[in-house]
Amino acid sequence: MADILIRNARLVNEGHEFEGDLLVSHGRIEKIAGSIEGVRAAVEIDAAGQWLLPGMIDDQVHFREPGARHKGCIASESRAAVAGGITSFMDMPNTAPPTLTLEALADKKRRAAGSARANYGFHFGVSRDNLETIAALDPHEVAGVKVFMGASTGGMLVDDPQLLEQLFVCTPTILLAHCEHTPSILRNEARIRERYGEFIPPSAHPLIRDAEACYRSSSLAVDLARRFGTRLHVLHLTSARELSLFEPGPVTGKRITAEACIHHLLFDDGDYAGLGHLIKCNPAIKTRADRDALRQALLCDRIDVIGTDHAPHSLEEKRRTYAKAPSGLPLVQHALPALLELVEEGVMPLTRMVHKTSHAVADLFSIRERGYLREGYWADLALVERLAAPRRVDDEPVLAHCGWTPFQGRSFRHAVRTTLVSGQLAWHEGRLHDDCQGLPLSFDR
Repeated sequence: MADILIRNARLVNEGHEFEGDLLVSHGRIEKIAGSIEGVRAAVEIDAAGQWLLPGMIDDQVHFREPGARHKGCIASESRAAVAGGITSFMDMPNTAPPTLTLEALADKKRRAAGSARANYGFHFGVSRDNLETIAALDPHEVAGVKVFMGASTGGMLVDDPQLLEQLFVCTPTILLAHCEHTPSILRNEARIRERYGEFIPPSAHPLIRDAEACYRSSSLAVDLARRFGTRLHVLHLTSARELSLFEPGPVTGKRITAEACIHHLLFDDGDYAGLGHLIKCNPAIKTRADRDALRQALLCDRIDVIGTDHAPHSLEEKRRTYAKAPSGLPLVQHALPALLELVEEGVMPLTRMVHKTSHAVADLFSIRERGYLREGYWADLALVERLAAPRRVDDEPVLAHCGWTPFQGRSFRHAVRTTLVSGQLAWHEGRLHDDCQGLPLSFDR
């Protein structure tokens, strides 16, 4: 790994912004100082006027490998991720086959070791018949354990009360929950179908997967976690009502935490008219009031981290009728530029954004030596520039395999100039470096 010296940057770390230089050697941050002199590095980058951030750690992605390469794979989606300033990802278990066995987990790790351009970890899945395997898991070997408490996930849907109690008792590490109440969703859909038949409009999605369905499931998850002392992380909150279930305050020491995703912070139900099924996702994007409540919850730390839930599908699939159009959207390539729009609009300070995308994620998942700009830590870095004029998303190629983005027609005022992954150039001045190889994340548990 070549030494890399970044000069004249505006470093953003642990609640502070300051001018300085940063030296990378042997994959790690060797020195941070106001000025680093007397050093000759193989690569020197003048970062004058640009922010140097710890790279985003994405706690929730669906990179579709194995089993759905027409949607994406670890190589294609991690390439898109590093272009968006994401240096580490944690992939979800609903692949084909799903990650329900140690053999399936080992297979994913082998695949990533040869193709991931970002650092990687994998969540283990829950089914109705693998609780013994989960109870015996080594917490160092998985990013977390993921349960679908309500979703169209076939054999991975776990909603039996007795099984859920057993799961909340036996899980030896952090338990991640997708919370939607399936009976409520089915009743809502039947009512909507009476009105529209087979031609349900995209705008009905948040009426079918409504706030009540979310609350009924997330409140159950929180109740179970409190009863059994489970370390619970509730994924992709979407409604104002759910926020009352979570305590404000620092992530350190919390037993119950929550995540918000980029699309739920950037879009609202008024966007279905223009984007249709391109923003169909589970749980659904809801009202502007819900969106604004999520934004406010980031400021008081009721919501602890921001992820993407990157879940690509082909355009052909997305153009189908409501019942057949799959849920999920590609987001990793535009992760930081999209969030920086919220910074630009005064929704949250830059230091808070960095905390929610890097520091807090590393703390929540106990990730070793990542997520901060600290000497001795791995050099996972994103160098971001403010553009002289907003740049249209449509003017640049989409790197995700699906070839489209929900941000079509939008412009961003910031761009990721450089991404370093474990001290290697992964993205620099509009070019991918495919010799970069991500490393497995290590968990201090």
